[in-house]
Amino acid sequence: MLNRKPKSARAARPAARRAHSSEVVAAHLSVRVKRLREEKGWSLETLSQRCGVSRAMLSQIERGQANPTLAVTLGIARAFDLSIGDLVQLPGASSSLQVIRAADRAYEFRSDQNCRVRTLSPLNLEKDVEFYEVLLREGGELRSAAHFSGTREFLTVQCGLVRVESGDDAEELGKGDSVSYRADVAHAILNAGEGEAVVFLVDIYH
Repeated sequence: MLNRKPKSARAARPAARRAHSSEVVAAHLSVRVKRLREEKGWSLETLSQRCGVSRAMLSQIERGQANPTLAVTLGIARAFDLSIGDLVQLPGASSSLQVIRAADRAYEFRSDQNCRVRTLSPLNLEKDVEFYEVLLREGGELRSAAHFSGTREFLTVQCGLVRVESGDDAEELGKGDSVSYRADVAHAILNAGEGEAVVFLVDIYH
């Protein structure tokens, strides 16, 4: 039989997990962005022009009042010539487990009425591989311009029917089907069926 810990100890676990939640990352990011901006001698308006994020949003981020999306974080990182990992890395982070909670909207790269793209890769990793969950609502599609030369994508259908296009080639895939294809040409994932479709997508950069 497993040893049971007191209820008070079990109740403390969620609080410990929250120590590495998006709120902690957002708090760290607020300090980091403000310090980097001041070191550059930039105003909020200057940073806004360089990263494509509104001045109001940047102000909220610096005050710790906003939890930026992945796309916003990427824009800010590029403005400072940093990777996302360099920008959001928590000082002293040492846990070998990096959890991404299903409800954590900080990892949503895109979310609209037709498509939701959620990264399943920790933001602070320097990586040549990226892992995504893509939800396509009925009639939804995700179209992408060519990535870096040599990039390939690997896709597995979790549910629904999708059409995958890569250059002039196309295939339809159903639940459980997988495909790999060039992503250094224009490519697209389209919901070809009724209801929602969910796919898992891996990008490999060379």
